[in-house]
Amino acid sequence: MSGQQLVGIVGGGVGGIVAAIALRRLGREVVVFEQAARLGRVGADINLTPNAVAALDGLGEGVGERLRETAARPSHRISRTWDTGEETSRLEMGAVAEQRYGSPQLTIHRADLLDALVPALPDGVLRLGCTLSAIRQDGDRTVLEFAGGGSAEVDVLVGADGIHSVVRTALLGPEQPEFTGVVAYRAVVPADRLAGVPNLGAFTKWWGADPATQIVTFPLNRGRDVFVFATRPQDSWREESWTAPGDVEELRRAYAAFHPEARALLDACDSVLKSALYVRDPLPRWSAGTRTLLGDACHPMMPFMAQGAGMAIEDAVVLSRALAGHEPADAAAALLVYEAARRPRTADVQIGSRGNDWLRVAGNADWVYGYDAWTVPLG
Repeated sequence: MSGQQLVGIVGGGVGGIVAAIALRRLGREVVVFEQAARLGRVGADINLTPNAVAALDGLGEGVGERLRETAARPSHRISRTWDTGEETSRLEMGAVAEQRYGSPQLTIHRADLLDALVPALPDGVLRLGCTLSAIRQDGDRTVLEFAGGGSAEVDVLVGADGIHSVVRTALLGPEQPEFTGVVAYRAVVPADRLAGVPNLGAFTKWWGADPATQIVTFPLNRGRDVFVFATRPQDSWREESWTAPGDVEELRRAYAAFHPEARALLDACDSVLKSALYVRDPLPRWSAGTRTLLGDACHPMMPFMAQGAGMAIEDAVVLSRALAGHEPADAAAALLVYEAARRPRTADVQIGSRGNDWLRVAGNADWVYGYDAWTVPLG
């Protein structure tokens, strides 16, 4: 490839950082602008299914090794019925998934995932405290202006800045995400407080009486903790936050009719966080010229297939491959190749997540878990 090309990524979350690592691995210069002044332990715990882990392993730079230092490795993916406890599906994960898909399933806190990723970037690539306030075009380059002063020029702009993406608004105009009428509760419980509760080493989903009601649990911190994630309809509470406290007693009352083994998980919770869930419908396009979107900026989804982070990670790898496969002068064409490769898959997962029926009973997980972002055909 000839010439220099600077890719600017707005958003230093999982998708943005993975894109930066992948782009550098494939020979592109990149800078990441993140509004937070520092990367703290904010956010949810993440289920990295084999498709996501395969994409992360392909980054090299010790990422896969660092992931495995703190992550847990679920033994199975289990579906159970909320009231009877009946098991309706069971997939072996662990070594079986690794043999089948090339990588295992890993479960990890978002902060630990970022801790595994950020060391792969040289100093100066990740720029903190950069809150994007405006975007304008200056000839062939995009100019980013930041709150409080300062600006930067890039050749390619990637919006990885989440569901309230400033880049998305600049590309497609203002639009508000849709409240789903569903709220989510999150808690972490030490595993030694759950003696007698089965399947603590598995990813277990308790399916409720309606599609919006569920309890999901999976191991964290190499099995020392258990993550509890529960959702239910509640139209009256609309705060969208990763850090808003919830009411433990409200949580327990909401699932009082669930099977005793599910209730035991909630009884062990000392505290809980609560957040309203928002989505957007699949977009008709993601790109305009040399600007594009990635992750929740273009396809925020319900958590019911546990693929939000996975889709952003896949996006990042495919975007990097598309840009690396074109001369810098053909960046706009590269972004259309990226979009064409990713939009159908992410739309299927968005729709499937909203319908919330995937793997309720025995089914084929290969179309999700068997996807390899490093080898999928482009164009």
